Amino acid sequence: MIKKIIIKDFRSEKGVNLSDIPLTYEVAGPPIGTAPIVVVNHALTGNSSVTGEQGWWNKLISDEGGIPLSHYTILSFNIPGNGYDGTESKDPESFSLRDIATLFIKGIEHLGITEVYCIIGASMGGSLTWQMAHLSPKLAQKIFPIACDYRASDWLLTQTLIQKQILANSSDPLRDARIHAMSCYRTPQSLNIRFDGKQEQQQGQEQLYDVERWLLYHGDTLKKRFKLSAYKVMTHLTYSIAVCQTASELTQIQSDIHMVSIDSDLLFTHDRAVETYNELSRLKNNVTLDTIHSIHGHDAFLMEYEQLNKIVKPHFPIH
Repeated sequence: MIKKIIIKDFRSEKGVNLSDIPLTYEVAGPPIGTAPIVVVNHALTGNSSVTGEQGWWNKLISDEGGIPLSHYTILSFNIPGNGYDGTESKDPESFSLRDIATLFIKGIEHLGITEVYCIIGASMGGSLTWQMAHLSPKLAQKIFPIACDYRASDWLLTQTLIQKQILANSSDPLRDARIHAMSCYRTPQSLNIRFDGKQEQQQGQEQLYDVERWLLYHGDTLKKRFKLSAYKVMTHLTYSIAVCQTASELTQIQSDIHMVSIDSDLLFTHDRAVETYNELSRLKNNVTLDTIHSIHGHDAFLMEYEQLNKIVKPHFPIH
C-alpha cells in the first residue's frame, strides 16, 4: 500500500525554495523498527512496488531470492514525478538526482530512521544509491550500486540527449523513446541470437521482422502504463547524475561498498565500473566489485537472477 509524507521545506539545487513536497513510499516485510531496513531505489520506469506478485524486483527481494523478505524491512520511495502515485510534474527538470537523494534522506529521517542496513538500486537507482551514500556517509551499513555510475559518462549524456530530442520532436514520443532505449538496454548479440533475422507471417498485419515487432510491443506497452511527463522527469534525472567528479571523493562514504557491474552493459559500461573500483580499492578496504556475465547487456540486472542472487545473498544473512 502506498503511503505519503510531506517534506515541508526544501531548497533545490537550482536554488528554488519549495514547500509541502509529497513523497510517497511503500514498506514490505516486517514493520519499520522490527528488522534491518533495506532502502531500494527504483530505475527509470520503476516504482515503489519492488516485491510481491507485481513487484518489479521480486526475484531478488523474496525469501527465495537474495534478500529474504521475512527478515528485512523493505522501504522504497517513488521519485516525485514518476507518475506511479498519480501525480505529475509540471516541470520535468525541476529536480536533479542530488535533489532526489536529499528528499529521500529527509523522508527516511521523517520516518524516525537514523540508520539503515543497506541501500540498493540498479541503473539510475544505483546512481541514486551512490548519491545518497555520498550525501549521508554514515546512513547505511552497506550499499549496492548495480549497473550504474557515480557520474554520467559522455556516452550516457549522448543517449539522454537523443532521448530528449525524441521526446521533444516525435509525433509519438513515449513509444519512440522507448524503442530507442531498448537498443541501449540490450546488445547486438542478445538480439541477434533471439530473433535471428526471422519474419513471422501474420495474416492481415504489416510484414515486420520479429525484432521490429518486439520493439514496437515494448514501445506500446510502456505507452499504456507510463506517463510522458514521467518519462521526461526520469530522463532528465539520468542526465543529471553527478555525485562527484572523481572516484576518490567517494571515499567519504563509510558504508561497505558492494559494486555490481555487467560485462556487456552498453549504457553504464563495465570499464567505468572497473576504473571506479580500482581507484576506490586503493583507498578503502571495504569495497568489492562483482561482475554479472551475460550477453544481454544492461537489462541483465532484470534477467540474470541466478547470478545476481548469488552475489547479493551472502550479504543478507537470516538472523
